Amino acid sequence: MKTLLAPTVLRPPARLGTRTTVSQPPALTGEAPVQPRVRAGAAELRARREADLHRALARLADTGTAVRVGRYSLVGPRQDPADRLAETQAVVHRRRWTDSITTFDITGAGGPALRPQMARLFAALDAGEIHGIVAVSQVDISPYHDIYAHTLAVLRARRGFLALARSETSI
Repeated sequence: MKTLLAPTVLRPPARLGTRTTVSQPPALTGEAPVQPRVRAGAAELRARREADLHRALARLADTGTAVRVGRYSLVGPRQDPADRLAETQAVVHRRRWTDSITTFDITGAGGPALRPQMARLFAALDAGEIHGIVAVSQVDISPYHDIYAHTLAVLRARRGFLALARSETSI
């Protein structure tokens, strides 16, 4: 069967890191060009976390609900979690919150979404057993700002919060 259309030749995709030269400028569209995402710094992440914390605490205070939290720490292999969990206990005691769950994960389990005990805390948050998570520092969630920011967004979407014993710049 003969067709009137010329056969199309598929070009292989350009390799990453290679430059392609175009003799004409890109076509103008009504949309703004895509801007590279600016990574949030520690101060901005702290502001987000504290805003989420204050928003959740205000909501709970308005309903007269006692704040229930899960204490969490991420420790290395053969590291005793007791010292880090004691720091989270100090936060719970100082704020007069109720400690419902105390747990820890051992490093090597990957990002927060893949850690079994972190998943347990998110399930408890979804079930209404706890209202937030208390950890020692940002490193217990993730040392990477983008993963940490994503975890804060997930907590916010679930109407939960994260409280830290140390600031985002501490280990």
